[in-house]
Amino acid sequence: MSKKKGLSVEEKRTRMMEIFFETKDVFQLKDLEKIAPKEKGITAMSVKEVLQSLVDDGMVDCERIGTSNYYWAFPSKALHARKRKLEVLESQLSEGSQKHASLQKSIEKAKIGRCETEERTRLAKELSSLRDQREQLKAEVEKYKDCDPQVVEEIRQANKVAKEAANRWTDNIFAIKSWAKRKYGFEENKIDKTFGIPEDFDYID
Repeated sequence: MSKKKGLSVEEKRTRMMEIFFETKDVFQLKDLEKIAPKEKGITAMSVKEVLQSLVDDGMVDCERIGTSNYYWAFPSKALHARKRKLEVLESQLSEGSQKHASLQKSIEKAKIGRCETEERTRLAKELSSLRDQREQLKAEVEKYKDCDPQVVEEIRQANKVAKEAANRWTDNIFAIKSWAKRKYGFEENKIDKTFGIPEDFDYID
């Protein structure tokens, strides 16, 4: 019989947040070490580590009173933390667009060499990673959409800006491909292969 698979770190973090959201209470570490295993299946030994990661990410508040630490978290706090992550994501997309513009200038000078190919591949990977992060944050926001409508709306607007930035970058890449085909007579599949552009590369819906 196969051994039952344990919870992933992200699953533990999600379940720990559920304890705070469902009870809207303040806890000490010893309280959570008793509650988490019983109600959420989080092993007592991992409670402290999971809790500290949530504190480090700004998802859970912690304050020392006397000789004890007290922990609490509310839905609006989690949403604000995710909003900050989206703002960081938007900044990264903007930085990626600037790098892309610089690369475009190099290509226009017809210096299509190994160094530029590696840079294009790296930028394509960065774009893919940023899109994945955006989708994950979008899913997390959806999960807490009933908690704080105003904050959720702000996050959705930030998410929209990030999406538009990613699509502008995608549009630029398509424009460069079109220019390279006209200028040098390259076939599209050869351009994709040369610069590491995936077959399913497209706009974000």
